[in-house]
Amino acid sequence: MKLMKLAMLGAFTVSTAFTSNAVLAQQRVAVNIGSSHPTTNIWAWAMKEVFQPEVDRILKEKGGKYSVQWRENYGGTLYKFTDTRVAVKDGIVDVGMVGTVWEGSTMPLQNVTYFTPFATTNHEMLIEIFDKLNAQVPALRKSWEDQNMVPLSSLITDSYDIYANFPVQNLQSLQNKRINAPGTSANWLRNTGATPVEGALTTYYTNIQTGVTTGALSFASGIGPTRVYEVAPHLTRVDIGAMYFGSVAVNKRFFDKLPKEVQDAFLAAGKATSAAHGKHVTKSATAAMETMKKAGLKITDLPQAEKTRWVDTLPNIVGPWLEANGDGGRAVLKAYFDELRARGVKPLRAWDQAK
Repeated sequence: MKLMKLAMLGAFTVSTAFTSNAVLAQQRVAVNIGSSHPTTNIWAWAMKEVFQPEVDRILKEKGGKYSVQWRENYGGTLYKFTDTRVAVKDGIVDVGMVGTVWEGSTMPLQNVTYFTPFATTNHEMLIEIFDKLNAQVPALRKSWEDQNMVPLSSLITDSYDIYANFPVQNLQSLQNKRINAPGTSANWLRNTGATPVEGALTTYYTNIQTGVTTGALSFASGIGPTRVYEVAPHLTRVDIGAMYFGSVAVNKRFFDKLPKEVQDAFLAAGKATSAAHGKHVTKSATAAMETMKKAGLKITDLPQAEKTRWVDTLPNIVGPWLEANGDGGRAVLKAYFDELRARGVKPLRAWDQAK
């Protein structure tokens, strides 16, 4: 698609406020903020509901020397999900939701969780980890800088499981089944007997309803709103894990031109956005699960022995990713698993030690 550039990047306007003794000049910073998804979506919600008001609050608390004029472009009004990286990189928006999960060739290091399934189901912890890694791991920092972006707040999914029109009692149940597993997640079905099929949350319902597939690998906060449970009334908790999806990021050239006080407000608001995003996903997933259960969703847990069998059956799917990404990939993988273990997590498979 042809992306439309906005006329002014980071324009400053000056407004005046009169008091009985003096005229105070306030610098107003125009910020274009947007996303490919509506603010009802788990990845865009906190941008509107937390990031923007938090920046405003911090600047006001600092004395009000600066204020922000927000120009909102949510819900794909300027670009679609395939262009989230380009939109922020090229300044179509100054701040935006960047789905690195769709950028496997240009931002591969950010996709490490998708090559290391069965690591952790704790999505709030995953946000903490990637806020830290994006800031401290040189290869990740450089990756963002090379794309002319500064990450502000990490985005995640809740844990992936199987939603299907049949019960999954063991790995044998997956034999010859066609399961929606888009992109990298197709790797999670290798050697299971199931056939991965491309798709997205917006296509799962029709795919299953028409027999194109019999189920999907997905997460509660996504399945609930799309009502996929109506055609896939069986949920099998597999605990494939939560995934790092991307970040809310700011165009680096724009960010570098901001006054230090505004930069600091962006960074602090980003941390608040991360915490709020994690809690919002927890709330959304819990609410979705309650709705689905009331609608008749049948929930079972895959036996632990079968989970272990599944992960042990998988080939070394992180190997090709490491070969393609060299020292940077190895550094990111080590840092990620070091952080997991430091928090008491014992991944079902030690992908950082895989041969």
